[in-house]
Amino acid sequence: MKSRQITVGDRAWTVRVDGPQSRHSVLLLPDASDPVDVYDQVCARLHNSDLRTIAVESIEGLDPAGVTAILDEIGVPWANVAARGTGAELAWRACATGFGRFISLVVADRGHPAAVGPDGTIADATVPPVELPTTVLVTKNLPRAVADASGRFVYGEFRVVEIDVDNVATEADHELVTEIVLRTSLW
Repeated sequence: MKSRQITVGDRAWTVRVDGPQSRHSVLLLPDASDPVDVYDQVCARLHNSDLRTIAVESIEGLDPAGVTAILDEIGVPWANVAARGTGAELAWRACATGFGRFISLVVADRGHPAAVGPDGTIADATVPPVELPTTVLVTKNLPRAVADASGRFVYGEFRVVEIDVDNVATEADHELVTEIVLRTSLW
């Protein structure tokens, strides 16, 4: 994959952009502890489905405005978003505040920040609902009840899929890709 350094203000992020030139792009946000190549297998499969990928190598210090600035710098007017762990939390926030910029959302390991979490608390009640089709992947790190509770913060088609793995990007890349492709299709 081709790496690019994107500078936003005084911060810089490395992103891997690859795949066919297509109207459909998928922005991939990793968990904080993921290696830079965590989405390589996912990207290869997405390229076979005629999807362009933008994989952020690290989300450290990245916020929703930075996500939008990265897409602007690459020249992507709208994107499908897929993320896991802390990247999923960022994805919820970006999609909730970037109306019209995102087409779909697929998240693993995190429910909506305004929903009750696994520990019974709410991470951030100020995060608005997302207004786009959303899939939440229930893994060993996310209880089904948390995923279900996120549904009230989705103003669009909502789907919950259970996958019995710790890291969906490396242990169930084929299932993650299937969910992303389903969200990118308009049929």
